[in-house]
Amino acid sequence: MKNIYKPILPLTCFILVSCGGVPEEKSETTSIENAFSVEEVLEMVSKENDVTRTLYTKAIVGKGKKQGMKFDEDWRKDDVEAGPLPALFLRGVATSIRKNPVPLGLYLGSDFPVNAANKFEGKQADLFKQIKEDQKPQFFYDEEQKLHTAMFADLASAGACVSCHNEHPQTTKSDWKLGDVMGATTWQYPKDSLTYKETIAVLNSYAKGTVDIYMEYLDEIKAFKESEKPEIGKKWPAEGNYLPTAEVFLDSVKKLASYETMKHLVATK
Repeated sequence: MKNIYKPILPLTCFILVSCGGVPEEKSETTSIENAFSVEEVLEMVSKENDVTRTLYTKAIVGKGKKQGMKFDEDWRKDDVEAGPLPALFLRGVATSIRKNPVPLGLYLGSDFPVNAANKFEGKQADLFKQIKEDQKPQFFYDEEQKLHTAMFADLASAGACVSCHNEHPQTTKSDWKLGDVMGATTWQYPKDSLTYKETIAVLNSYAKGTVDIYMEYLDEIKAFKESEKPEIGKKWPAEGNYLPTAEVFLDSVKKLASYETMKHLVATK
């Protein structure tokens, strides 16, 4: 499958271009002077992640299940014809990011995880208690890893999330409800501030991760032998047994996420 990911402009400059603006070339001096705090950057990428995951969870998994599509934690196994569950979609993004030279870390944790390895401990467990109370992000410096860390509430935003976790054979909590704080996405970065160029690199690293995992899902569908293959094109599962191409999926993410990100980026001009 061709690589449809194009760095930089997709998420951050979409609205500038569509409104007739031309992103200006940044000099090295400007790049250094226009620094963002690590908290600002991690909040930007977290919001992009919220948009992407909500779109995938509701428009792909939720609507897809109604069309008979299957989603499974073992979706990569040869004998399983299914797509990734939302948490595994995020894990795929995190895996892609780790392969990227940008030193951005991402993982999902909870106090009641399906996978015991994702259970919060120590300081993160304490901070998560506060997140469950007010849903506000928590920022701290991880002395052991020497990484600036940000935790953001991960909500049960769709019925697909609730039913999957409540019915999972390994669940440690079976009474989740819509709107519950199910966990927290945790982001990490080694520096306390980033230049404009470094900020763009972080956003691109995340965007590439979403494209990588979604394209892997589409490649998986091509290998289906027993299951009916959805038609891949411009339509979505809400319209029938369809899935959007990676280009269409990414374009929808851009339209939903770009405005907020753009506001942060142009504020430094």
